[in-house]
Amino acid sequence: MEKSLIQRLLLSDTGSKILTIVLLVAAVIVPALNLLTPTDSVFHISTYTVTLLGKYLCFALLALSVDLVWGYLGILSLGHGAFFALGGYAMGMYLMRQIGDRGVYGNPLLPDFMVFLNWDALPWYWYGFDNFAFSMLMVLFAPGILAFVFGWLAFRSRVTGVYLSIMTQAMTYALMLTFFQNDFGFGGNNGLTDFKDLLGFNLQNDTTRCGLFIASALALLGGYTLCKYITQSRLGSLVMAIRDSESRVRFMGYRDEHVKLFIFVFSALLAGIAGALYVPQVGIINPSEFAPIRSIELVIWVAIGGRGTLYGAVLGAFVVNYAKTFFTAWAPEAWLFILGGIFVFVTIFMPKGLVGIYNQITTHNSKNKSLKKSPSKAQEPT
Repeated sequence: MEKSLIQRLLLSDTGSKILTIVLLVAAVIVPALNLLTPTDSVFHISTYTVTLLGKYLCFALLALSVDLVWGYLGILSLGHGAFFALGGYAMGMYLMRQIGDRGVYGNPLLPDFMVFLNWDALPWYWYGFDNFAFSMLMVLFAPGILAFVFGWLAFRSRVTGVYLSIMTQAMTYALMLTFFQNDFGFGGNNGLTDFKDLLGFNLQNDTTRCGLFIASALALLGGYTLCKYITQSRLGSLVMAIRDSESRVRFMGYRDEHVKLFIFVFSALLAGIAGALYVPQVGIINPSEFAPIRSIELVIWVAIGGRGTLYGAVLGAFVVNYAKTFFTAWAPEAWLFILGGIFVFVTIFMPKGLVGIYNQITTHNSKNKSLKKSPSKAQEPT
């Protein structure tokens, strides 16, 4: 039963097969080439590359969460960057508490930015973050509670369409302005940084970086499996029915607001996990992660990869972020124009994204093969 379930989720289509194989192989090969090969070897993968790929994996998990609510539920969320940032801040608070007296000011209890701002005591909402288990619960609870409260109010009030999108963007913008304040207790404009270790492992060590890469790959595979399970279940059929005709689903007696709330909260949890894995790899979390432009970029990743396919969202996250890494080094001031141009091109000429182009090619080839195999009417015996 378990084997058939895994086959149905991860091996049922070509995209899922490729994604599963690539993630499992990468989780083994990339750390091995980093740790077991000499630095002057042509096969060596640098620690910088490992960290960069790990960051891409976190972005792919974030794109997966957006595709679940947009591609399958039909809710264009422009605020998922807020859930990502909240998960990142929860992890950042844990990492800050682990610094102890190794900070610049040597205070065993207060982070450096609090000492600099003349705080005399640790805020109550920082208590418990010296414990890893509590911090991981906050990685889920912080974005989950925000998504639940926002979703319950919005879906209960029947807010839909562009109005809901604007509300999600307003939510993340309000959080950005709040976290920018120095007296809010989260580092203000500079955010949280200068992390030392995670569970006693030095974050600068190659082994720790590879461990975080493996954790990110497995988290992405686990998130993909859960999303695939939801979309292929009866709940998934109901979710897509709400996307296609919400009023008809409501008239049939279903509480569509409950379904929308569950999917919205679940996607927020995935985004929070992605943020928690992202922070120790990049070494910083600040209010810029709440910026509305970040959430808009997530939608572009999904659109370019292929909305409503899950693995298309993963592909789009990798493609766009690799392009961002390349173009920001080549022409940083032109990147946003390039991104906008790519989005316009995809919207006009590739409405189903990269995955849609691939599906059209394979469908066309399969039709040609079937025509070649089947004899024409003129050749059929009378």
